[in-house]
Amino acid sequence: MRLSSTVFCLALAADAVVGSNWFSKAAYNKWHETELERWLSDNDIPYPTPADRKDLENLIQKNWDSYAVAPYKNWDTDKLTSYLKSKGVETKESTKANKDSLLSQVEGAWFETEDKAQTAWTSVKDWILDTWTESSLKSFADKHGIPVPQPRTRDTLLQKVRENYDTVAKKVGETASYPGDWLYESWSESDLKEWLDTNGFPAPQVTDRNKLIAMVRRNSRLAYLRAQDQKDSAAASAKAIYSTLTDKVIDAWGESQLKEFCDKNGINVPQGSKTNELRALVRKNRAQILDDTVASSASSAFGAATSKAGNQFAKATDSATQAVQDAFGTAVGSWSESRLKAFLDARGVPVPQGSKTDELQALVRRNAHKAAHPYSAWTWDDLSYDTLKQYLANSGNSAAKKVSKNSAASRDDLVEAAQSAYSSASSAGGSSYASATSYLTKATETAKKSTFDTWSESELKAYLDSYGVPVPQGSTLNELKAEARKQSTYFKYGTTNPASTAFAKASENVKGAYQWVMGQLGAGSEAAKKKADNVKEEL
Repeated sequence: MRLSSTVFCLALAADAVVGSNWFSKAAYNKWHETELERWLSDNDIPYPTPADRKDLENLIQKNWDSYAVAPYKNWDTDKLTSYLKSKGVETKESTKANKDSLLSQVEGAWFETEDKAQTAWTSVKDWILDTWTESSLKSFADKHGIPVPQPRTRDTLLQKVRENYDTVAKKVGETASYPGDWLYESWSESDLKEWLDTNGFPAPQVTDRNKLIAMVRRNSRLAYLRAQDQKDSAAASAKAIYSTLTDKVIDAWGESQLKEFCDKNGINVPQGSKTNELRALVRKNRAQILDDTVASSASSAFGAATSKAGNQFAKATDSATQAVQDAFGTAVGSWSESRLKAFLDARGVPVPQGSKTDELQALVRRNAHKAAHPYSAWTWDDLSYDTLKQYLANSGNSAAKKVSKNSAASRDDLVEAAQSAYSSASSAGGSSYASATSYLTKATETAKKSTFDTWSESELKAYLDSYGVPVPQGSTLNELKAEARKQSTYFKYGTTNPASTAFAKASENVKGAYQWVMGQLGAGSEAAKKKADNVKEEL
C-alpha cells in the first residue's frame, strides 16, 4: 500500500514538472508586454489596464490552448462538422448534436500535434508569410529595401523577406515574436479584406484598419495549416495520377500526342526531334514530376512557382478561384440598380452620375474585396422582424420606441424607423451613438446564425425582389431562405465564402490540381483516365 502511494505521488510530481516545463517554455513567455496585450486584444480577451506581466501571462495561459494550439475548441457544431467533412470523416446525425464527440473526432484529425503547435509559435516568421501573395511580398521587400535577385519569383521573394524579417523589425523599432501592424504597413484595406476572403475568414462589416489587421494576424496560423494540408493533398493526388503514365502508355502514343504532352508540360522540344526522342523527353519529365517536381508544383498553388510545370499548376488553381469570382459576377449581373448602388455606397465607392447598369456592375465586381462600412442603410436588411423591434425598443429614441410598440407595423416600417433612429444617434454622437452602435453590434451578432429563419414567404420574396432576383414559381420556403442567404452573403462579403464554408477554398484548389494533372494526360490513355477518375472520386 505504501509502495502504491509512493508511485502515485511520484506520478503527480512528474506531471507537475511536465506542466511546469511546458508553461516555462511557452512561446509567449519570451514576448514583450505589448505583444502579450496584442495577442489578448486580437482574440477579444479582455484584460485589466494597467496590468503587470504576470497577470497578462496568466491570462494567456488560461486561453492559449483553445486559441493558439487547438482553436477548434471554440468552434460550434457546424464548423466542427464542416472540418470533419473536409477531412473525409463522415459524421452521423446523432453525433452532430454531441459537441464533445465532434471535438474528439476533430482532435484526432487535426492538422498538427500539440507539440508541433507549441513549437511553431516560437518562430512566427517561419509560417506567417507563407499565405502572402506575390505582390504583397514584393511590396514589403520594396518598402524595406530588401534586395531580391532576378528573376523575382515568389520562392525567392519569400526566402528573402523571411531572411530579413528580424532585421526589418529592429530597423523600425518593433517587436517580431507576435508582430504588430508594421508587418502589414504596405497592405491596403482591400488587400487585408481579400486575404480574409480568400483564406476563408470573411471580414465583418468594418472599415477599421486595425481590426482588419488583427483578424489577419490571429487567423494566419490556421490559414497556413489549411494551405499546407491543401498542398499535401494536391501533391499526393498529382503523384497518384502521374503514376498512371506508364511506359506502355508512352509507347502507345504517336508523335502528335507526344508533342501535345510536351507542349502542355512546357517541355522544350528540339526542332526535328524523332518520335523515340520525344518519348525519352516525356519519360525524363515524368521522372522529375514523380521525384520532386510535384511537391514544388503543389506549392505553386500558393504562388511558389519556380518552373514551367509549377506555373501550369498555379494557373489551374487560379482558375478554380476565378470560378468563385465568376459566380459572384453572375449574381451581380441580376442585381437591381438600387442594390448595386447600395453595395457601392456601403463601401464608400463614389458612383458617377448617370452610370448605366453595366457600368455599376463592373464597379461592383472591381470592389468585391473592399471592406464595407460597419453601419449604413443596408445594415438592417437581413435583421428579423423581432430583432428590429428589440433594436428600436433599446435604441433610446422615443420615436423608435413608439414604432416598436405598434403591433401593426410592417417590417418595412421597422427598417425605416431603425435607419432614422441610427441616423439621429450618429448625428448626436457621444453616448447616444455609442449606445446605438453597441446594441446594433449585439443584435447583428445574435441574428447572424439564424438569419432568415423566422422570415415569412412574403418577406423573403420582397427581400429577393430588392435584389432584382426572380423567384421561380413553386419555390419552397427553404429554397427561398437559401437564395436569400446566398444573396446576402454576396452583398456583405463580395464572395461565396461565409464562415460556415471556410474550407471551400481547399476543395477548389485540390480540384484545380486534378484539372491541371488531367491536362498533362491530354493525349488520353483510357487506362490512365480510368485510374485518374478513381483519384478524383477520392477527392
